[in-house]
Amino acid sequence: MSTAAQPTTKIARQQRIRSILAVATVRSQSELADLLAAEGLQVTQATLSRDLVELGAIRVRAEDGGLVYAVRAEGGDRTPQTGVKKEVLDARLGKLCSELLVTAEASANIVVLRTPPGAANFLALAIDHSIIPDVLGSIAGDDTVMLVTRDPAGGEDVAARFLALADQG
Repeated sequence: MSTAAQPTTKIARQQRIRSILAVATVRSQSELADLLAAEGLQVTQATLSRDLVELGAIRVRAEDGGLVYAVRAEGGDRTPQTGVKKEVLDARLGKLCSELLVTAEASANIVVLRTPPGAANFLALAIDHSIIPDVLGSIAGDDTVMLVTRDPAGGEDVAARFLALADQG
């Protein structure tokens, strides 16, 4: 298994920060720096502070009353989003699959998901945010999402999982 190549550009770093804030409860810049360091990204506090400002990150009150960092959601939802539990992300993906997935087919490590016209980007974004370990990445067109799986023969299992999600809704 190969390790993921991770660019060290500002955009890549900021996208990683956005991804961390979407799934983790982060209470301080030092905690965020530690999470980035665990992924191999060494960031100074000054750089992290600038990145958070550029991303529009704000501190909001969490359910336990403490302050946590949040970034605005992508797409039409501009509500600040704090770390969301994996179960919530999975439930959201299941709902979207039941509403948007038309077909799912696989060949080796590639899965092709068909959606109604205009819905593929929306479904791909939900897949990316759900953090499915078997999926290396997604590419979306207008009505088609292509997924690449980590396992060279993992496409059939992933396609079956998405069809099952669609049937559960």
